[in-house]
Order: sequence, then C-alpha cells, then structure tokens
Amino acid sequence: MNKRERLTRRPHLDQLTKAPFRKVAAVPTTAGLAARLALAALRARAVDPRPLLAQSGLTSAALSGGKRVAAAAQIDFLDLASEAAGDAWFGLSLAETFDLREMGMFYYVAASSHTLGDALRRVERYVCVTNEALVARIQVDSACRVSLSFAGIARHRDRHHLEFLFLVLLRMCRQFVGQRIMPTGASFIHHRSGDLREVERRLGCGVQFGAYSDEMRFDAAVVKLPLVGDDPFLNELMVKSCEEAKTTRTSKPQPFRTVVENAIAPLLPHAEARSKIVAKRLGLSERTFARRLQAEELSFVEILDQLRRDLAVRYIEEPEIQISQIAWLLGFHHPSGMTHACQRWFGKSPLAYRRSLGV
Repeated sequence: MNKRERLTRRPHLDQLTKAPFRKVAAVPTTAGLAARLALAALRARAVDPRPLLAQSGLTSAALSGGKRVAAAAQIDFLDLASEAAGDAWFGLSLAETFDLREMGMFYYVAASSHTLGDALRRVERYVCVTNEALVARIQVDSACRVSLSFAGIARHRDRHHLEFLFLVLLRMCRQFVGQRIMPTGASFIHHRSGDLREVERRLGCGVQFGAYSDEMRFDAAVVKLPLVGDDPFLNELMVKSCEEAKTTRTSKPQPFRTVVENAIAPLLPHAEARSKIVAKRLGLSERTFARRLQAEELSFVEILDQLRRDLAVRYIEEPEIQISQIAWLLGFHHPSGMTHACQRWFGKSPLAYRRSLGV
C-alpha cells in the first residue's frame, strides 16, 4: 500500500476517539490562514486536495471565501497535506515565505506597537481573534518566553500547525524590529524523530521535542527593541478594532475531557501520566479531580488509553520510529505493555499492524 492509499484509508482521528459519553461543546474556529496556504501549496504541487479536504471536514469554497473554519479541522488538514506533499516539515515550509500582512489586523496591531515587548503583549491578548483555540502567554524574567497552548481542542493531534505558528512568530519579530534576532531555544510537546537540523536551521536555535510545553525563548533584552513601524495613531485604531473583534470571539466552554488530554500529553514520554500528577497540573486536588471526572461520566483510565491509541496510530505509521521507542513515547514501562494494548486496540501486534499499513 503506497502513501496516497494510506491517506485515503486512514481513519479520521475523531473516529478513533469517539466514546458514547463524549459531550458536545462549542467548536473553536480560526480564520484559516494556514489551511488556505496549505491548499495553495497542494495545488502548486499538482496534488488533488479534495479528498484531504473532505477527510478533514473542510471545503475549498469555505477557504477560498475567507470563511472561518473549525480549528481542529485545520490541524487535521495540515497533517494530511504534509503526507500528500511529501514534506515532513510542511508547517515550516508554509510559514517561510507568505506575506505576513495576510494575517490582517492581528498583524497590524502588533506591528504598529512601540516596542517588541508591546507587540508581544498584543499577540498575547489578540491571538484569539485569529484562532479561538490558541492561548498565548508572554513571560519576561531572565529570558523572554513565548508559549502557546490549545483551549478546546486536543494538543496531541497537532505537529505542523504549531511549528507553523512559531516560525510565523519569529518572522514577525524579525520584521517588526528590522533585525535578524535569534531565539535562544524552542521546545515542542509533540515528538519528532530523525534529523532535526532542518527545524533548527529554520528557527535558528536548538529545538527540544517531547517537552513539557510549547515555547520559544529569547534574550530578555529583546522586549526593549523599538519597532520600525511604531505608529501610535494606527495602533490606537487597531487596538479598538481588535477589542471589538475580541468581544465576538468569546471564550467557549472547554470539554473537560480535552483539558485532561492536554494535561496528559506532555507527561507520556516521561512516564508521569498519573491521575495525581494530572490533577496537580490542572490546579485541582485529587478528590476534586475525581469528582469532575465522575460528574462528566469520564474515566481517567479510559481517557489515557484512548489518547495512547490515537498517538500509537500516528507513531506506527512512521517507519523510522522503532516499536520499542513508541512504547516509551506512550509511557509504557516495557514494550510488552504496548504489545498487549495494540492487541486490544487493533487485534494485532504493533509490528503486524505496521505491516498491515504497508509501512
């Protein structure tokens, strides 16, 4: 089975995580810039995007018409498009050359600020205008730390979109100050294997995968750099427009299941995905955490098991990742634990399941 056949036969991740007790919540939306760039990239490579759009729940008409789309659908589309394009660093490729002004008022409210620190605070406050699922945090102490997280959608589904976002952020910072400033480091929760020189070249710093957070770090002094586009009058107008837009992008209630999944994901490779640790990361006592799960008819064990299954599907499809390494990435103490789980999930051993995919 070749790669194109696997793409059309691969089950949608939603099909792998559905459970009878999952509750419907409002779906976070995005302006869809990354998806539109991906669509254009596929067409430029003479790849038919229609089956990939259908599988991710998007339409060409919605993207071409500039309509907002589901944030999770954009993530799925970038993942499928990466495989179809044969580009393992698809998100970075998309982020590298497009005109940053395509981000609209989100770009201009940051670009017209006085200093880079002011611009980053605008990013922190108004990122929800462009993508309701994103939460940005800026922390300045011994370093300037810019972190991104998801609200309302599962973090473990994404690789390419977050890599896209961090390179876009870096390009914005460089363009704003008119200097090729360099990060001191970057980290991602998701796993990457093989040669990482490409991502380190594009970001210009060392990159850690399988980390506890999605973060880019700069020297603390960069926040004082003046912006070449400093325009207080334009900035006042843009802040007013963004504030108005922000009121229409009200926070949507997060399914507690997704909150728990996003707390578990960075703990798996460190074998720390235990109820007690997850409760602490969420700022809850063990008793309160158990009550929240029970109130929503959720089971921590089942959430953990289904999250491992989702990730197992992704990792097994990547031939360069050894089965023993996948067991470690999923938080199993021994490969035999993963073998037993795969027999239960797929009715096959990990190796037999990989062979059935034609990998």
